Amino acid sequence: MAAEGDAVQANTEGFNQGRYESVSRLAEYEELKTEARAIKEDAIERLPELVEELRETVEARGGHVYLAEDAADANRYVEEVVADRDAERVIKSKSMTSEEIEVNDALEARDVDVVETDLGEWVLQVADEAPSHLVAPAIHKSREGIAELFNEVFEPEEPLSSAQELTMFARDRLGELIADADVGMTGANFITADSGTMMLVTSEGNARKTAVVPDTHVAVAGVEKIVPSVEDLDPFVELIGRSGTGQDITSYVSMLTPPVESPVVDFDRPDEPIDPDSADDREFHLVLIDNGRMAMRDDPELKETLYCIRCSACANTCANFQHVGGHAFGGETYTGGIATGWEAGVHGQDSAAEFNDLCTGCSRCVDACPVKIDIPWINVAVRDRINRGKDGELDWLVEGLTPDEDPGGVDIQKRLFGNFETLAKLGSATAPLSNWMADIGPSRAIMERVFGVDSRRDLPEFQRETLVDWFEKRPDRSPADPTRQVVLYPDLYTNHVLVDRGKAAIRTLEALGADVRVPPMPSSGRAPLSQGMIATARSKAQAVADAAAPHLLEDRDIVVIEPSDLAMFQGEYERLLPEKTATAIGENSYEILEYVFGLLENGADDGVLSGPAGDTDASVAYHSHCQQRTLGLEAHTVAVLDRLGYRVTTSDAECCGMAGSFGYKREYYDLAVDIGDDLCRQLEAADASQVLTSGTSCTEQVGSLGDDDPIHPIELIAPR
Repeated sequence: MAAEGDAVQANTEGFNQGRYESVSRLAEYEELKTEARAIKEDAIERLPELVEELRETVEARGGHVYLAEDAADANRYVEEVVADRDAERVIKSKSMTSEEIEVNDALEARDVDVVETDLGEWVLQVADEAPSHLVAPAIHKSREGIAELFNEVFEPEEPLSSAQELTMFARDRLGELIADADVGMTGANFITADSGTMMLVTSEGNARKTAVVPDTHVAVAGVEKIVPSVEDLDPFVELIGRSGTGQDITSYVSMLTPPVESPVVDFDRPDEPIDPDSADDREFHLVLIDNGRMAMRDDPELKETLYCIRCSACANTCANFQHVGGHAFGGETYTGGIATGWEAGVHGQDSAAEFNDLCTGCSRCVDACPVKIDIPWINVAVRDRINRGKDGELDWLVEGLTPDEDPGGVDIQKRLFGNFETLAKLGSATAPLSNWMADIGPSRAIMERVFGVDSRRDLPEFQRETLVDWFEKRPDRSPADPTRQVVLYPDLYTNHVLVDRGKAAIRTLEALGADVRVPPMPSSGRAPLSQGMIATARSKAQAVADAAAPHLLEDRDIVVIEPSDLAMFQGEYERLLPEKTATAIGENSYEILEYVFGLLENGADDGVLSGPAGDTDASVAYHSHCQQRTLGLEAHTVAVLDRLGYRVTTSDAECCGMAGSFGYKREYYDLAVDIGDDLCRQLEAADASQVLTSGTSCTEQVGSLGDDDPIHPIELIAPR
């Protein structure tokens, strides 16, 4: 965070903002994503037959195809090709697959000079560093840092400093190295089975030179890069640049059908005409790499990873990645949200375990992914496997004493946060003593040492009277002729901690003509799911389904205040519950301000709600919960506030940094605060009379780090 965070944040936020602007100009954006997803689903489903079709196609054109079982097998074949050509220098364009198999090391061990021709990759090769980003490998490097590196290593006659000087120096030096190369090696963004056509997407054009200048071209690609036909490339051309760097189209989109028919240039005879027959001397080798991919194809949790087109949108949109970069948020090769799936599949679970917890499940990557991969679920599924890989001698005792469905090997910190429902019930039952006991010095020291709960973080204050208890004692205030029948879902925080926002929601719904019930209901399962405790999350989901069933039979709508719980109902329950049950809950669940918006649009009187009074300042600064935005629900809150006369400024921070339990954990507290400070500066710059936050985590984070005391929008507009 300290060494690379500033450069990574500036660049990824730039890419991300560019993506927002670029896709807004593309009317068929969602349709293209759906089409791209369907193409990848079909290709991975038919992968064995497409591999054989591609082999026949390339060999019919005179090329060679080798299917490598793993990295060592791939490197052995490449080494043989290079040796057969008596090659002294191999030039390469950027390829994460070549990074995965570490082909550079293998060739250099045989005294072959390997040169990266992508500017960022070359910078890292000179610096002896690994890439930190799927698309922009040197994104963590500043211009000043690169200038210092070049001046130290190359000792130019005049020190280099400006971007133009650095770029031109690299261009001239790489041009000389390319001209004298014996073999060119590229990756491939896509390969079509019907014609063997490769699509190479670059910002510098170096891939074209790499493939065509030497007479021997070696392409290395994972088998997942195959698509059926050239026509299938269409949606990817539209999506890959927009998703990765925010460009409407990448600078160079090269379609090569090797062996290409371009004649070979003899740089030693610059004054002689190019021999057109020299194209016949070209040699092409396609190394298709398995390295765990076929096993991923058969793995229901990792299969979606193979749909990835390596655009980096998941990294660019991730607040945690923005602040630490890929050297922290990544494994042996891959970085960002999708890296967990890749690392678990090609390098093994231990590699994924090193950074998996940096994914908080905020879901901002879901909308960003051009092929609609459920990246948070992949991260949760791998986290669950990591949990189950830790066996202890006392597992039988742990399993018998803990109130969850997961095995004894689960990390004690994860088990604590995964069982927050038990803590909340106990906290409310013994409040205010529980709050005092939890906050005294010895207790905080024990929690930090044993459970890793950072002592600098304020703890939630449990209320003795829960929302459910209060509602049961409250006189019946149901409207005589209700417009809607509503179950207000008592999520853990609303029920046990932020009870006032629950009361405000009830007053609002009743004022707008709804008949409201607040029955006892179990937690959604979000807490255990975030810790990778899928068995416990599934058990909680089933309990919610059982509790909701009678209300759904009576056509009651489920209204939810906490967006992360709504995301469970409309998203993760599809994986945790039978399809019919999940559909019933998801289709009948609504976010509170979304529901208020619907009531107002259908004739409810907005005069019963609280707008700005008299000459009071009507300005509000609003930060919507990350999962609320992923669900497309931020606009409803803004629309209601606008309708009531408030002047709304919204934040564009992807996440507050708290992310449920993440901000409590000692190892991530500083990162959570670093992210939260960015948001707080935005909210303070709005200079509004009231700060509004729609999620529990956001409320805790802004209340802890900012100068304002945030409230939920429902508390602002509720009848007083």
